[in-house]
Amino acid sequence: MQTIKRLTPFLSVAAQLQPTDMALLAGSGFRCVINNRPDNEGEGQPNSEAIRQAAEASGLEYHHLPVISGQIGDADVDAFRALLGRIKGPALAFCRTGTRSASLWALAEAHHLDPQVLLQTARQADYDLSGLLPRLEQYWQSTADEPLNTSSRLAATPRYDVLVIGGGAAGCAVTASLLKRDPNLRIAVIEPREQHYYQPGWTLVGAGVFDRANTERAMSRCIPSKAQWIHAAAEAFEPEHQQVVLEDGSRIGYRALVVCPGLALDWDAIEGARDSLGKYGVTSNYAFELAPYTWQLVQQLRHGRALFTQPPMPIKCAGAPQKAMYLSCDHWLRQGVLKDIQVDFCSAGAVLFGVADFVPGLMAYVERYGAELNFNNRLTAVDGPARKAWFDVVDSNGQSRRVVREFDMLHLVPPQHAPDFIRQSALSTADGWFEAEHETLRHPRFGNIFSLGDVCSAPNAKTAAAVRKQAPVVAENVLSVLSGAGPRAIYDGYGSCPLTVERGKVILAEFGYGGKLLPTFPLDPKVPRRLAWKLKTRWMPSIYFDMMLKGHEWLAEPKHLDFEPRPAEAPNACDFGQEKKG
Repeated sequence: MQTIKRLTPFLSVAAQLQPTDMALLAGSGFRCVINNRPDNEGEGQPNSEAIRQAAEASGLEYHHLPVISGQIGDADVDAFRALLGRIKGPALAFCRTGTRSASLWALAEAHHLDPQVLLQTARQADYDLSGLLPRLEQYWQSTADEPLNTSSRLAATPRYDVLVIGGGAAGCAVTASLLKRDPNLRIAVIEPREQHYYQPGWTLVGAGVFDRANTERAMSRCIPSKAQWIHAAAEAFEPEHQQVVLEDGSRIGYRALVVCPGLALDWDAIEGARDSLGKYGVTSNYAFELAPYTWQLVQQLRHGRALFTQPPMPIKCAGAPQKAMYLSCDHWLRQGVLKDIQVDFCSAGAVLFGVADFVPGLMAYVERYGAELNFNNRLTAVDGPARKAWFDVVDSNGQSRRVVREFDMLHLVPPQHAPDFIRQSALSTADGWFEAEHETLRHPRFGNIFSLGDVCSAPNAKTAAAVRKQAPVVAENVLSVLSGAGPRAIYDGYGSCPLTVERGKVILAEFGYGGKLLPTFPLDPKVPRRLAWKLKTRWMPSIYFDMMLKGHEWLAEPKHLDFEPRPAEAPNACDFGQEKKG
């Protein structure tokens, strides 16, 4: 369960809760739960009805008071104040991060409590609500009969040299790289989650090689200590004012902005998937909670049919769907039961792997395991209790038909896209990804905004290895822009996909833009090797946590342009020189 933060003896707040948390809350003395999050706001979010049923089954009073992130209105504040006046406490309010609920409480109490007292109380609970100060003062100074003037809500905006959106691999790595080059930078990282995950390890958790706990660390240990952690979610951009809007409506200013919030897993794009995951033999290594269930299913399956699916590209780690298949098949082969299991790999794509040089080596393992390849097969629906999955299959003539397959085990991978606040912004491409020049990773229209990681529109593999090479490029270019010059460091599209084809051997696929092979070691990269397995299982976690996230740029020196480019235009860029289009 999420950490509970007490604001008053009557009210506490928390980040997203699950139905399974309700019994524990009741046992801890809470009498009421308030859900401030609209349904279908984000991935992995249970709906309000499921939480209500669980809360009431545990004897808790439940209220759903949804508030749109970044748009807390006066009516929302009035409704929250009225609700607090009639419920029985102690009560627990929650939203995505707890910030929205804490903001509602502060605004609801501001008519009779000093704003500084409210801010100090929130700060003791690790919520920085200073961006609400102008609005809190309005409530404090107004009477009940006077309309509130909203014109001053944008005042007193805090401002940083560099503002980073996202505390995942990309956000932590680029922040560390920036501070390595200039320790005096004022940097803030906007990140709502309290935990940081080493996601490349989840495939190995699903194969019984890694312990899930070793892929998780507290976010406070991963964000560089010299940077300020803004424990909230970004909601919108105002590039013309060089500001980012947070979920509570407050603004944060910047001289340079780095956007890297990762991508969103769209479980709801597959009908029935959310209701089936974690039971009925349906699993996915793309979720921290589900990877151990994958290993449980692999161990239990002795005969029947196993389906492994891959959605349309792009997705994070394009090789992960088939890696789950290879490692599962290797276990079944070692146990002597593979001959009794039908293995189907169903991919929405038209090829096994996007870089042709690696396909022959992978096909040797497909044949070794007797797996059936089904291309142009997109998973659209799952019925867990019936153990059936439906696919839209496109033939060579472009005609589509619906195919149903029964299964005993289904490893599904959800479609993936940029977070909604990215897709709905003017800074995204037509496909919804954050727009960036492919070599400099700078936004083509706003010269002081950069992007890296999974959300970036550059056509590279979305892997942690790509971030290792992108972070120094962005760091150098950000500092160059802040000094009044143009970006010079360039990214060649490097990405790496360690394809775990069996327990003990890996094809270390390293490549750049256009599928160009970019091997780190002087060995044939197309050959499965035990050395690559040791790199993947023994060394990479330490390289990730102790080097990449700390600014130690192992074999990641950026290439540079041979000429000094002219800076691109950045609105209101008076702090780092007048820029021109270039």
